Amino acid sequence: MDDGSKQIAERCLRGAQDGSMTFPQIVEELIEGGFESYTVDYRTSRAIYYRPDGDSVELTTHRHAVAIAGAFDADAVKAAIKEAQQLVPGYTYEGFCKKVMSAGCAGYIVSFSGRRALYFGRTAETHVEHFPQ
Repeated sequence: MDDGSKQIAERCLRGAQDGSMTFPQIVEELIEGGFESYTVDYRTSRAIYYRPDGDSVELTTHRHAVAIAGAFDADAVKAAIKEAQQLVPGYTYEGFCKKVMSAGCAGYIVSFSGRRALYFGRTAETHVEHFPQ
């Protein structure tokens, strides 16, 4: 992966973690940078950003001091997503991560062409969230 693409992925990850970029801004920048999707794995504290040509970049994410619950609570994951979409007062990406991990979310995949994110639990239970129109 070229340095420019890697810098875009790093900037977007940092922007999520420090709150300087919203999810729509991150999606727009990654699409403009030639990415088609990305995955966040809370178990390994890794994010992988994928390009359509098969190239990818893997980055280390912040390790959250929260255990991933064994049971997947889709309603709690949906509630955390709703807070993020509405940018409720006090919202942070770190707080979002802790909430979904406590709800049994082990990670998520974002597809730009599919306009959705798939949240998955340790037992492969899932919740699909379509991008707002």
